[in-house]
Amino acid sequence: MTATASVSRSTRRRLGWALTATVVSGVLIHFGLGFEPVAVLAWLAPLPLFLLAPRTGAWVASAAAFLAYLGGSAGSWHYFLNSQTVPVLGALAILLGSPVLFAATVALFRRLVRAGRPVLATVAAPAVWTAVLYGVSVANPFGVMGTFMTSQGDQPDVLRLASVLGGWGVEYLVLLVPAALAAVLAPGVRPSARAGITVATAAAVGGALAFGATPAAASADQVRVAVVARSEPAWAADPDSPAGRQVLQSYVDALTALPSDVRVAVLPEAAFGTDRARLAGLTGPLAELARARNLHVVTGVMVKDPGHEAYNTALDVPPAGPTVEYRKWRNGFSPVTSGHDLAHLAGQPIGLEVCMDVNGPSPTRDYARAGTGLVLIPASDEDVDGWQHSRTALFRGVEHGVSVAWSATRGNSILSDPRGHVLAQTRTGVAPMAVAVADVPLGTGDTPYSRFGDWFAWLCCLTAVAGLAFTRARTLTVEGSDRAPARTGAP
Repeated sequence: MTATASVSRSTRRRLGWALTATVVSGVLIHFGLGFEPVAVLAWLAPLPLFLLAPRTGAWVASAAAFLAYLGGSAGSWHYFLNSQTVPVLGALAILLGSPVLFAATVALFRRLVRAGRPVLATVAAPAVWTAVLYGVSVANPFGVMGTFMTSQGDQPDVLRLASVLGGWGVEYLVLLVPAALAAVLAPGVRPSARAGITVATAAAVGGALAFGATPAAASADQVRVAVVARSEPAWAADPDSPAGRQVLQSYVDALTALPSDVRVAVLPEAAFGTDRARLAGLTGPLAELARARNLHVVTGVMVKDPGHEAYNTALDVPPAGPTVEYRKWRNGFSPVTSGHDLAHLAGQPIGLEVCMDVNGPSPTRDYARAGTGLVLIPASDEDVDGWQHSRTALFRGVEHGVSVAWSATRGNSILSDPRGHVLAQTRTGVAPMAVAVADVPLGTGDTPYSRFGDWFAWLCCLTAVAGLAFTRARTLTVEGSDRAPARTGAP
């Protein structure tokens, strides 16, 4: 066999392994990070590429990671490119930016392992991914969802870590495990480093799961809550129009049919739309029902005020007293006027939000710091993203120690406790009215994360900088040695 044939066979073998890693990782990303993910697959999704990276060239490893993430996220292309809330340029940034970031994460891991720094590779690669996502979440009005942390939305023992580290701690942990395993199995790693990485990672995962499994103290305060949503969507139905009156009557009928011990009912975002002068045409019938059943009726309403485009609001129509109004904080690129104030049910530690407000830490953090134990959230999703967005709301509750009532048109409605347990849920489209009822405990609103904020995300930023700085220093050292003149003879 000639040397050329041997090299050709070796090249084909390496490319075959690269293709295999790309396909396997892409499949795992598709099912592990999709719209209704399989949580355990998210922990495995990066592993084939982390294993490949130290054993191949930089361009091959980066290209494999890019293609795996791009292909694995193919199920979301149609959603983002046709989204009602995300503009096309934003959708393209998400669809292309995520694979680029994943490729950079794998490339950094490879560089550090091959430079003899497997411990730094283990901690810095997940940190780069997490730090950049954190920056993106701060810089844009949509926040982030559908990443590694969201994939754990039905794993309360994992989610509870967010009450200390924020959702970024969960994001980091899910990436840390495959990075550690790949570093331990990488060629040329010293036995002492292998042992250290194994022990430290096992301690981190075991500690997180033990913390999540710790029994919670029983809550003395709870309230029976219902989430109620029409399966036939009707955005901003005018209660003065024939169609709007039909929508209003359907909700009155559904609320009347609730168990008599329900004290709060939450309807979806923009279930109705009217102007300020005609608002009584909506609140009047709801107030009559609220008095008769001793029930707080919370509904989303688009309210047109003179001199403003509109306010996307959540209204609490109580059994007695004036209506409470909350104005949505996060409206993306919508011309709707944004609010900046909190709103509570009169005399109760129960607050109001609207849909996209959960895509960032505030206003939920502000509610938590004010001692709120439950947030009621009218929402509207786009069917396919219903699970993801409801779990984003659930995450906010865990981070800040509050329960969540999420009532969504075209999606999932849930009731969850402060530890991330889904107490009841339903989905629109199965019946004319999607209804779920549960006894919801009031949280304390007091967690390390609500007190100290995104400290772990900033730690990830520092760790990422350390990893990148080492690779830069290593590059300069190698380039300097390459330029140094050869020395011969005696010194």
